Amino acid sequence: MKKQYLSFIIMVLVIATVLPSTVFAKEEPTDRKDEGKIPSHVLNISKENTYPNSSKDQTVLEPNELAKELIKSADIDISNPKLIKMLNESTLKPSKLAFGYRGEIYLGYWPLNYQSDESNVNWEYQQINVNMINNLGGTDKKTLNYNQEQEKRIKGGLTSKTEKADDVRKMILQTAQEQTDLPLSFETVIGQGTKKTQTYGIPPKKVGYLYAHAPALNEKGVVTFGEVYLVLKGSKKRLEVKNVTKQGIGAWIPIQDHVSFSFQIKNH
Repeated sequence: MKKQYLSFIIMVLVIATVLPSTVFAKEEPTDRKDEGKIPSHVLNISKENTYPNSSKDQTVLEPNELAKELIKSADIDISNPKLIKMLNESTLKPSKLAFGYRGEIYLGYWPLNYQSDESNVNWEYQQINVNMINNLGGTDKKTLNYNQEQEKRIKGGLTSKTEKADDVRKMILQTAQEQTDLPLSFETVIGQGTKKTQTYGIPPKKVGYLYAHAPALNEKGVVTFGEVYLVLKGSKKRLEVKNVTKQGIGAWIPIQDHVSFSFQIKNH
């Protein structure tokens, strides 16, 4: 009986040693930046684009010491660049001797922050070009290259109406840029005459079509709104947010200077 028990223990130890450690490992969460990996059929045209899109990233405004103090006192996340700019430009120096002083200043109704729930890339967001070569009567193979026939302006935007839409767009763009390495912009242009050297072969008796699409990121999440007050009490100061509401929101954000290609061979 003891020999059987000892054999069982040895067998368990051998199995634990042989099996790879990944069997027992916890699954690691996927990095959200991996979602934005660019597939092989999507090409960067920043050097070839005949329209010079601005490559300047959206400026991320950092709050100064006063703004940090006020934002921390609000007990709610505030990431609206416009509101942070206003707080940065404010000066408050209440007297330490201002006993009994009370004040409440209404700063307005603001979108305070945006929380992303989901982001996905549509690599064929908008068709921008079709190149075609007819080789039905040919006896030799022909080649086809991408040549942008007309200038195309690709615009993104919010998927639903909301108050302070410009502020909301800026917060969504800022969040999306932090979560992906893709060059995002709510507007991008593909210039006429933009070309790529990649060739696509069309055999005899066939017609070749090269479709070009502009890709875009679809962002979905929640924006938080609230009435912001500056409360002064003696020498102390703080922000108070009242009547907080939330709204589900989405946006399409084009990927700048990238084109998705699809090549098809047809009989006619």
